[in-house]
Amino acid sequence: MKLLHLIRPILPILPEIEKPTHKIPKEEKALWTALALLIYMVCSNLPLYGVIRTKTSDPFYWMRVILASNRGTLMELGVSPLVSTGMVLQLLAGSKVIEFRQDDKEDRVLFTAAQKVVGLFTTLVMSGAYVLSGMYGDITAIGMGNALLIVGQLFMSGLILLLLDEMLQKGYGYGSGISLFIAAHISETILWKAFSPTTINIGNGTEFEGAVLAFFHLMIVRPNKILAIREGLYRQHLPNLTNLLSTCLIFALCIYMQGWKVLLNVKSGRMRGAEHKYPIKLFYTSNMPIILQTAMVSNLYFISQMLYTKSPGSIVTKFVGTWAEAPSNATSLIPTGGLAYYVSPPTTLSAMFRDPFHAVFYLMFTLTACAIFGRMWTEVSGTSVRDVARKFKEQQVVMKGHRDTATSKVLSRYIPIAAALGGVCIGVLTVLADYMGAIGSGTGILLTVTIIYEFYEAIMVENQEMLKALGYKMGM
Repeated sequence: MKLLHLIRPILPILPEIEKPTHKIPKEEKALWTALALLIYMVCSNLPLYGVIRTKTSDPFYWMRVILASNRGTLMELGVSPLVSTGMVLQLLAGSKVIEFRQDDKEDRVLFTAAQKVVGLFTTLVMSGAYVLSGMYGDITAIGMGNALLIVGQLFMSGLILLLLDEMLQKGYGYGSGISLFIAAHISETILWKAFSPTTINIGNGTEFEGAVLAFFHLMIVRPNKILAIREGLYRQHLPNLTNLLSTCLIFALCIYMQGWKVLLNVKSGRMRGAEHKYPIKLFYTSNMPIILQTAMVSNLYFISQMLYTKSPGSIVTKFVGTWAEAPSNATSLIPTGGLAYYVSPPTTLSAMFRDPFHAVFYLMFTLTACAIFGRMWTEVSGTSVRDVARKFKEQQVVMKGHRDTATSKVLSRYIPIAAALGGVCIGVLTVLADYMGAIGSGTGILLTVTIIYEFYEAIMVENQEMLKALGYKMGM
């Protein structure tokens, strides 16, 4: 009996989005995608009911941009439970702990159901952990009724995210809901930190939070224009123009590198003489390496802060990570020691030069993790050499100039290298953005660019298919 068969009894009670019975027009797809994004944006700004406002630390402060979460709202957990459980189940399937066949329809249904069950269970556990940790106030102060109500709100929000993601993936909209929400949240953060009209006083007088507004404001109010330009470009603890320019540079590099690919000549055995190109991109696994690395680090942060809150002086806590209040935000903590410190990026260039070992360790950790996750993801996602060769065989596609039996050998020259090297390149861009102080973090920018590019490709493919169908109907 397979482990997945344990899910069968609860299949009838699991919430599910039915597959569309007809092809959804692109205008309707755009509408459903926009509606899903609107629901997410509303939930990310609706405050939780029953919360006592306290100045407790935020365990996910450094990861919220990437996890599409917003503190104190219905989107408190963001996509963290869904991404984490998806990662764990994919790794278990890839390592054969869970017996799962990609070409078996029943296995696919059961595996999807298992992801739902584990994702919802993780959401429930994390919701309870947040409440019990005192993040929303002391449990005795908020009362058992409000505590259960907060857990219920977070659980239902996780269920809504899961269903929105499933709706888009089943063809009602474009791409993945999780990817859409991550890209929207990061884009919102970048725009806010560039043009925020909020004023802050941290000892140098009143300043705008937004880098662009702050620059022009400083040029007007500061009598020394040279110092005003320097402050606008390099001010500490708040976004500056250098951060914004670094963000634009990383965006441009990511878009440029998206076009790097190798084109393999293939021909069809069904249609004699039919040839086309099979592309293998440098970013063969897309943004999955950095998503998996982010999920791993976010869970480490959460565990580390829980340990630090309970017993800050223990040996285990010092090894996992110690924390201190951030200079610019008293309600958030930054890692100052232990493993959590070394897997986090240096906060400034000066911090990187003060502790070069930290900078080198973070670089090596990110590159190694991205390379490993890139190779691993091809094995568990059905894009390995073996899987692609099997699909070629089923479609009677062969490599031009090679025998039918040489398909795997030719693919093995490119796919493993693209998976590992693509992961390393993503890691390099991430580290470069972090070292340059790009807004939204290097990971966030990489995710945004790759997600937007995937949506662009999906729309272009659909437009090409529509044009081909139109040409066929017109007899062209």
